[in-house]
Amino acid sequence: MAVHHVQHVVVPGTFDPVTLGHIDVILRARKLFPRVTVGVADSRNKRGVGTTFSLDERVLMVRDALKLTDVRDGVEVLPFTGLLVDFCHEVGAGGVVKGLRAMTDFEYELQQADLNSHMAPDLESIFVMSNPEYGYLSSSIVRELASLGSDVSTLVPANVAAELRRHYAHNR
Repeated sequence: MAVHHVQHVVVPGTFDPVTLGHIDVILRARKLFPRVTVGVADSRNKRGVGTTFSLDERVLMVRDALKLTDVRDGVEVLPFTGLLVDFCHEVGAGGVVKGLRAMTDFEYELQQADLNSHMAPDLESIFVMSNPEYGYLSSSIVRELASLGSDVSTLVPANVAAELRRHYAHNR
């Protein structure tokens, strides 16, 4: 059996909005692999309500957030619709990297990984444990706090905090 090394991975997500936890996972994936594609999922039907920010807005927020880090190469941000395995094949990635916060994440992500493995046996699923600093953090918590006027600047990149303030001030 030939061993081939994964050179390129996808870090997928809805990123509605991108948090410091997401950025941590993306940067750690980049430490492990020479090429990382951040796949921003359309997710129109997420929980039946759709996303707070449009696909274009979310792609732009992730790109701008990554500009605030010291990563200059090897990471690109692209939107995708449809199946994650199809997107991985389109961009030529050999694996998927997901961050895990808790056991509940693990059960959900394991089901997804099993399904992906069934559909695309050539793709590896790689899990990185969340930085304990961000274990409680989720996009939905960020949105809820921001909608209530709370300061979320310690939870999200600066560009995202500004975008959330603008969004929720406009929708009050």
